[in-house]
Amino acid sequence: MNDLMIATGLLYVLSAAGYILFLFFQKQYFHRLGHIFLATGFLCNSIVIGYHYAQTGQAPVRNLQETLLVVGWAIAGVYFAFHYKFRIKILGGYAALLAALSLVASILSSAKYVEPQPIFHSIWLIIHVISIFIAHSAFALACGVGFLYIIQENAIKQKKQGFFYKRLPSLNLLDSTGYACIVTGFTLLTIGLITGFVYANTVWGRYWSWDPKEVWSGIVWLLYAAILHGRLAIGWRGRKAAIMAIIGFAVVLFTFFGVNFLFKGHHGVFTR
Repeated sequence: MNDLMIATGLLYVLSAAGYILFLFFQKQYFHRLGHIFLATGFLCNSIVIGYHYAQTGQAPVRNLQETLLVVGWAIAGVYFAFHYKFRIKILGGYAALLAALSLVASILSSAKYVEPQPIFHSIWLIIHVISIFIAHSAFALACGVGFLYIIQENAIKQKKQGFFYKRLPSLNLLDSTGYACIVTGFTLLTIGLITGFVYANTVWGRYWSWDPKEVWSGIVWLLYAAILHGRLAIGWRGRKAAIMAIIGFAVVLFTFFGVNFLFKGHHGVFTR
């Protein structure tokens, strides 16, 4: 399986290269290559995750290596879901690059063998993990779309058809895509938190324990709830929505990585 993991990472890297070449040269065959490499990498990623699950019968999030493996899979899968809806081709390069970074980090991480433990054997954990990772992947795409929006808006303000103006979609499409990503992410995050509460109660005997990861996950939920409220009630659209999407994902990254390494809590077991 290590060889297949390396192949998956290589496919994601080749995919990112294909999308970047498409950005510069606008040749459709570069986009097709990037798309094919990403799809093949996603398939290989799925096989590796399935193998880990078949070997242990437990959710493959028992250490940092397995967790990053699932992160790459979730990012690629969520991108495909939004691609067939909104068709923002260049967003594939961003997704492929994130997936490649996740796989490379997973391969390079020095994960120790983890004995099967009852703590990892729960349907609630599986639902919680899948929901949270898909939510975070949707927020990651919203962040990428936010950057594209700001770049395209600046290009339009310059009143000349520069490099990015001809290569990026309209501001309306970018704004709609970013909003859809956040709505999807917020919905899955809510499901993930609820199933996480149930899982915590079955394992530790309480729904909430003020674990640092729990606290920061709650902060992320409140932040994206505020972003959605701002859009629906106040009219946060366009540049403001793009900036908020970028800020939101920065908090997600801190919650996912920073909290586990800077604070002690129940979730530290998943990053050993």
